[in-house]
Amino acid sequence: MSTFNGPLQLSNVFKPKIWGQRDLAPLFTAPQPEGRADEEKSNQLIGEVWITDDLSRFLNGPVAGMALAEASEKYGPELHGQSWTGRRFPILAKFIFTSDWLSVQVHPDDDYAAVHDPGNVGKCEMWYFLRSDPQAAILLGLKPGVTMEQLQQAFANGTSRGLLQDFRPEAGEAVFLPPGTVHALGPGLVLFEVEENSDLTYRLDDFGRQSLEGEPRPLHLAKGLDVIRPDLAPLRDLPPLEFKEKYGLRRFVLASRFFALEELRVRQAASFRSSPERVEVLSIFEGEGRIENQAGWLAYRTGDTWLIPPAANLYRLVPRLETRLLKFYVPDLERDFREPLKRRGIPAAKIRQIVFE
Repeated sequence: MSTFNGPLQLSNVFKPKIWGQRDLAPLFTAPQPEGRADEEKSNQLIGEVWITDDLSRFLNGPVAGMALAEASEKYGPELHGQSWTGRRFPILAKFIFTSDWLSVQVHPDDDYAAVHDPGNVGKCEMWYFLRSDPQAAILLGLKPGVTMEQLQQAFANGTSRGLLQDFRPEAGEAVFLPPGTVHALGPGLVLFEVEENSDLTYRLDDFGRQSLEGEPRPLHLAKGLDVIRPDLAPLRDLPPLEFKEKYGLRRFVLASRFFALEELRVRQAASFRSSPERVEVLSIFEGEGRIENQAGWLAYRTGDTWLIPPAANLYRLVPRLETRLLKFYVPDLERDFREPLKRRGIPAAKIRQIVFE
């Protein structure tokens, strides 16, 4: 019998950033750092809330109090499922809150990381925008005709923004960022980011800013210029493939071989079953209710993260308030996305717009 026979709640990890926000409502209540003056506390900016961080701790079940990295190392396939052979949790997910521009950056693929940053994997990622203020913007890919020589000079001078394509994302928009995509997030955004479990980032342009410690943040131009793929077109404004279900609505947001993301709107009690091959994670970003299985029930609310291990079997979500959640996992692209979308009559060309090999 498995150690993990029911849903497990994970704690969130809050990350201060110079470009973050003070108010994380309605998703989270920002923690107050201990041992600081009241004025310093009130000025702290939180930029990221990591929900599957190595340091995220289990809040219930047989591993209560244990960090995710420790449990992953100890239990491996029992926690992750047989389809994932690694001993580190397969996906890193986070909410991002911006009040200023982040740096211009790029990520390597797994092959480059293995050679140039041994011990690391590359970073394929996606964004899913939850809020976009009037001044919000993103940079995504090079403008037509921009050369690598122009780009290198602009990075060195802190003036690259003018050479990159800029967009205003809308709430509900998904963006796919394969390795090699030059990108930056602007102010006025709340978004969900899903990626390979890697924090390997090559910073290309930080516009001359200083870190929280008052020092210039280092750039990684040599490696960054190595991995940029100038031919990559922006993979944004993807079609919203949403369908009615008995419990409410289900949207197939995006899938790659590293991760898949769905959005569920649960308006009445809904039964689900865990996958025997993999672990799944539910991130509640609106609503409250309870999550039930044979052993009993636990309350959920906005901001919660629930891990569904392979042996959890049947469980139910019973909303007290209409609930919106993001479900992510490492997919079988055919079984989990292509086949369900074909059955719903979606043309192959449109499926290819949200499913990436």
